[in-house]
Amino acid sequence: MNPILVDTGFIVTRLDDSQRYHAECLAVLPGMADPFLITCEAVISESCHLLRRVNGAKETILENVEKGIFKIPFSLSRRAAEVSTLIKKYADVPMDLADACLVDLATQVGSGRILTLDGDFKVYRWGRNRAFEILIDI
Repeated sequence: MNPILVDTGFIVTRLDDSQRYHAECLAVLPGMADPFLITCEAVISESCHLLRRVNGAKETILENVEKGIFKIPFSLSRRAAEVSTLIKKYADVPMDLADACLVDLATQVGSGRILTLDGDFKVYRWGRNRAFEILIDI
């Protein structure tokens, strides 16, 4: 099974119907056969923070983690040096912690398929200079 990375913007936009690409984020998952969604705790934290004023959104995110819809195979305590290297490498973008964790996670799992609205993933590279495959058509 080829995992799909999930970024903050996708989660936020999917759960907040006032967001510009809400419909596109809702439409993408039903078209996928049994998607295997992975992310990191930094993305979950950012998403909960950004959705703090949307009723039920934080609970929905945590429920998705609890049910295994969002799997979190990433461990910052084991990958801090690699994440720090990525943040330094992309300092001119700049790269935040969640993005660095996702780039490192892509390398770990061998997949650059990602649900994101963040254009920086067109710049970031995983593995040995591999481009991300952005799965939302906007």
